[in-house]
Amino acid sequence: MSLIRLIDQLLVIYVYIIIIRAVMSWFSPSYDNPIYRFVISLTEPILSRIRRILPSLGGLDLSPIVLIFLIGLLRNFLFRI
Repeated sequence: MSLIRLIDQLLVIYVYIIIIRAVMSWFSPSYDNPIYRFVISLTEPILSRIRRILPSLGGLDLSPIVLIFLIGLLRNFLFRI
């Protein structure tokens, strides 16, 4: 497996983790849940940076959508190399 394919697979997995986080947020899970803590620890460092850049839209958090879009751009870039 080439390095680019490995990076691509990791990016795809990360997109799934972002989606899982978004869905979990609809159910307000307890922070004591180890799966929830794991997902938060993987996604929050990047999502918080995106939230600082995005304008506030009330209670609507668009940072996961923006991050998934950016990952898509990165994947396209990787396959053009």
